[in-house]
Amino acid sequence: MSKTKEEGATRRDFLKLAGTAAPAAVAAATQSGRAEAAELPTDDTRMQDTAHTRAYLDSARF
Repeated sequence: MSKTKEEGATRRDFLKLAGTAAPAAVAAATQSGRAEAAELPTDDTRMQDTAHTRAYLDSARF
């Protein structure tokens, strides 16, 4: 069996590209300019303060 060179990208080429593309994407995202603050949730979208939610929050504490 002889090894033949495949046409196209190999798995190794993909891993090289993925390793260099992720830090470049982070660098581009941080240099995009001024960030805008998210809107605060209104009273309709906030979690209601009930006995059930208080019991859950108390059980979730460490």
